[in-house]
Amino acid sequence: MPSTTNTPPVLSELTALSPLDGRYGSKTAALRPYFSEYGLIYYRIHVEIEWLIHLSEQADIIELPEFSADTKNRLRGIVENFNETEAAKVKEIERTTNHDVKAVEYYLKQAVADDNEVLPYSEFIHFACTSEDINNLSYALMLSAARDQVILPGLAEVIEALKKQARDSIAVPMLARTHGQTASPTTVGKELANVIHRLNGAKKAIATTPMLGKINGAVGNFNAHLSAYPELDWPRIAQDFVENLGLEYQSMTTQIEPHDFIAEFSHAMNRCNTILIDFSRDIWAYISLGYFKQKTIAGEVGSSTMPHKVNPIDFENAEGNLGLANALMGHLAEKLPISRWQRDLTDSTVMRNLGVGAGYTLIAHASLLRGMSKLSCNETRIAEDLNAAWEVLAEPIQTVMRRYGIEEPYEKLKALTRGRGGINRENLRTFIETLDIPEAAKAELFELSPASYIGNAITAAEKLLNE
Repeated sequence: MPSTTNTPPVLSELTALSPLDGRYGSKTAALRPYFSEYGLIYYRIHVEIEWLIHLSEQADIIELPEFSADTKNRLRGIVENFNETEAAKVKEIERTTNHDVKAVEYYLKQAVADDNEVLPYSEFIHFACTSEDINNLSYALMLSAARDQVILPGLAEVIEALKKQARDSIAVPMLARTHGQTASPTTVGKELANVIHRLNGAKKAIATTPMLGKINGAVGNFNAHLSAYPELDWPRIAQDFVENLGLEYQSMTTQIEPHDFIAEFSHAMNRCNTILIDFSRDIWAYISLGYFKQKTIAGEVGSSTMPHKVNPIDFENAEGNLGLANALMGHLAEKLPISRWQRDLTDSTVMRNLGVGAGYTLIAHASLLRGMSKLSCNETRIAEDLNAAWEVLAEPIQTVMRRYGIEEPYEKLKALTRGRGGINRENLRTFIETLDIPEAAKAELFELSPASYIGNAITAAEKLLNE
């Protein structure tokens, strides 16, 4: 085993503790600007700068005159020019303060030390704020940006890949399976359209989850704010600020924003991921049945001992990572809305994992896209199963018999077909010929086959795909 006495190895893809930044680092890199320690510091600085500027714009705070346009630009430039070197400076300050938000405040005071217009008012940095005022807004901004810039586009890419598969197979008849048994036929495209329809609803829920924020002090009552400026309408000032950040205002809190919206977002993500788990398992099973072929990739190995194998590893990988994502986000949804009395710190360490569930979701998206790119319908194999399942036409025959008043139609077809093998076109034709129904109805039943008995599968799928 590796020595534990040597100097710890430098962090790399090979030495990373988590596969999110190791083996799968390239698939999760898009989330790093948002959910990394760097991203959190960036958004904290953004919130602090905007709060300082917002306070300067309140005419009744006469001790803090409004900054000039140039000064506002210089302040915002601290955010725009922020980089890893600057983030390292904040972390260096934190080594002394042992407090991450206070380190941001001290960093900003150092950053404006040479600015003669800002320096006299530097104590208005972090004015009347508790750390949670800065943190809750930072996390809401992080989550909102990652959702809009990474998570939703990734999901949209999966949906588009599904649409392509559905269009290519929209008219391919397929034996359906309820309870794992042969059932009324459908089409491959229609079954994929079902998944798309569900994902569209899940995507909407993710996209419309409100992102909330508060900035009302140590226990949510503007205590410090009112002690300094009792005449000001602090709830209005706070609401304007939060909404100017692009968030919705949370008006009633303890020290912390209650995180209910993060629970709502996590539940929406879990529901979407659960749909994709369902899809992954179904495709895995259809591959096992031979309904889909997988393209072989030069140099790829399916088994270390069985050379013939082409395993459905992409769908297995997706299922595993979606499960990890759901486990973590399920914990976020259950834990974050709970805080002892006005505040405990259990949310602090948990909130730092907001990006982990998203990371596992992104890995799954990549696996699904890779897996779907290798799939092609095996129409010959699908047709074989259809042609061996003429018993599925017992349903339309007994339904037509009901229309024309034939007694016990279900029971008669049950006796003919249930649990019996060898049902074929001839068996059914012989049965239909005995029925006391109009000749035109008989002719229509004679024309039926498992491949043609697909109802409105094609038109339903087309409608969805054209929306």
